[in-house]
Amino acid sequence: MFPPKFLLITFLSLFLFTSKTIMASVNNLTVPEGFQIDEYATELGSPRFMALSPDNILFVTVIGDGTVVALPDRNMDGKSEEAITFIKGLKRPHGIAFHDGYIYVGETNQIVRYKYNGFEKEHGEKEIIVSDLPTKGHFTRTVSFGPDGKMYVSIGSSCNVCIEKDKRRATIMRFNPDGTGGEIFATGLRNSVGLTWNSTTKDLWATDNGRDWLGDNLPPDEVNIIKENKDYGWPYCYGDKIPDPEFGNLERCKNTIAPIVELQAHSAPLGLTFYEGKMFPPDYQDDLFVAFHGSWNRTIPTGYKVVRVKMKDGEPQGVEDFASGWMTVTKKSGRPVDVLVGKKGELYISDDLGGIIYRITSQ
Repeated sequence: MFPPKFLLITFLSLFLFTSKTIMASVNNLTVPEGFQIDEYATELGSPRFMALSPDNILFVTVIGDGTVVALPDRNMDGKSEEAITFIKGLKRPHGIAFHDGYIYVGETNQIVRYKYNGFEKEHGEKEIIVSDLPTKGHFTRTVSFGPDGKMYVSIGSSCNVCIEKDKRRATIMRFNPDGTGGEIFATGLRNSVGLTWNSTTKDLWATDNGRDWLGDNLPPDEVNIIKENKDYGWPYCYGDKIPDPEFGNLERCKNTIAPIVELQAHSAPLGLTFYEGKMFPPDYQDDLFVAFHGSWNRTIPTGYKVVRVKMKDGEPQGVEDFASGWMTVTKKSGRPVDVLVGKKGELYISDDLGGIIYRITSQ
């Protein structure tokens, strides 16, 4: 008899072979009544994380092309007229942030910055401010600036589950804006791709992707509130202090931090953001949006959508679908990566499979 792992691999191979990638169509997507989803920019290749510039232009990293692209909407009609290649020659750029006159980009092996002079002007010289970051395994580097003015960088694990030799792996690190003073801020985070800040509490919230090969429904993916010098479990524990079957230690797990939100296993939550705009109905205020990139290690695929985490007095109340339709049983048309609230309160979603950025508005 074949072992279960072999059977699962075989099923996944058949699924990937027989499933179809279809052209993304906004007509196939579903949002709640009173909302509308449209294409803001198309044919972008593999757009990943987004940021608004000081002059309110939407920027996005394009990981496959090694570029950062500016997407202006000059006539304010809700669509970008052109994709302007603003920076090129980058190595797997993913994270992006604007801070104190600079544009920062997380390449897979380093953090760089350029003086920002406006989207239609030449940027400054490339400055490598954090070099020699570990590159294999989970390779994306997210960059975010906190209320303290420090730069936070997520560095995922090198493996599915293992004891890391490089202490920087499976962490979030903290630096000065010029890249000096690097230190490990929090540990036990297998792959915290998404980082965002709660403007009320000033806390850092992060997604985390759980390990594979524990079945369809284990371990849960997570949203965590990240505190300094805290351990979030991986590889020893997952979820609410549950020992990992390979590396678990019950005593060690007692001192780890449980997630604030548990999500469906293998959903691959990436970008997340709190809604602080004024366009959506009042009951959406301060809710959390999370982009699910979608599963590969699951019998029946899951994810491929954006969910809303309803909040009350700073506490999660439940998770519900907000934008969906990128995946059916046999077809996939997109993989949401990041979510960003625009200057008018609209919500942008990047899709690195369809090569599209979507814009959701409320009537």
